[in-house]
Amino acid sequence: MTRALKAAAVAGAVLVARRALRARISRSPLWPLPALAEPVSGHAPRRRLRARITSRTEPAQGVVRLVLESPELPEWTPGAHVDVLLPSGLVRQYSLCGDPADRGRYTIAVRLVEDGRGGSREVHDRLAEGGVLELRPPRNRFALEPAASYVFVAGGIGITPLLPMVRAAAAAGADWTLLYGGRSRATMPFLPELAGLAASAGRPDALRVVPEDEAGLPDLAALLAAAAPGALVYACGPEPLAAAVLAAAPDPSRVRLERFAPASGGAGDRPFTVELRRSGRTVEVAAGETALAAVRRELPDTPYSCGQGFCGTCRQRVLAGPVDHRDGLLTDAEQADSMLLCVSRAREERLVLDL
Repeated sequence: MTRALKAAAVAGAVLVARRALRARISRSPLWPLPALAEPVSGHAPRRRLRARITSRTEPAQGVVRLVLESPELPEWTPGAHVDVLLPSGLVRQYSLCGDPADRGRYTIAVRLVEDGRGGSREVHDRLAEGGVLELRPPRNRFALEPAASYVFVAGGIGITPLLPMVRAAAAAGADWTLLYGGRSRATMPFLPELAGLAASAGRPDALRVVPEDEAGLPDLAALLAAAAPGALVYACGPEPLAAAVLAAAPDPSRVRLERFAPASGGAGDRPFTVELRRSGRTVEVAAGETALAAVRRELPDTPYSCGQGFCGTCRQRVLAGPVDHRDGLLTDAEQADSMLLCVSRAREERLVLDL
């Protein structure tokens, strides 16, 4: 064979190998590990939606309200939230605070967190009317259950999932009370609309506004003690508020919570071992680190996004070992064989993952 023919044969073999490699990588984001029959990690389980920002307003100091419109937006129920895929690639979760009957339109409100992780800053600085955002369809892990009486407790921007609930309770003729706390009236969005709902119900005292700079912290014990027997309590806000509501509730089983961050688990942050079965490796997770950080030391391409147990990007299949689930996403059925590495931990000393 001539030198030219040999060179052509080698070039052809390289081209074929490159094509095969690209195809292999596309089938498994963790290549060279074996591809899953039904990939979990790195594959969004839900379709993406596109919506245009048709309105941007500031209903309170440090809060931006965006109205998003598209004919493809699915129905939703009070308490639902959507994943917003920001232009930078960050994924953030925001409660829907509009009217579920207003088809084709979603409303979100975002408070600027100066020392946050960058998502709220991007919303405030980069999103404008006319822009297009990608979303994932709404999820609801904080659904409003039927009841004759409700007590709603909102802390700051925690009013967003509760606003549609108050509307729904009022429309159903249920008895309701809303305690709404914040740093100051100027920082608390939706006050005029809430006052209108209370007035329409003929009960202006149903709305209790407690700005901290005027009245200090709210008296949760008195509020919950005065609730009707069997009332459901819905609360959303920072962790100290959630803990205070649970501590003050006569019957904690009647309390429904949505927190700004994942709740601490009962197992505590003990160290544990993770076996990565397909790669034949073992990693140690220290008490002060996440399973995600430990796994990424061995498999740096393991995908993740929100880092708070809301988006599902870091979901992995669990082959053995009980999990201390701390996410706000997976259903009970999904938690039976999966975990989110960014927040969940081992309940005992060892976990085995399909990685």
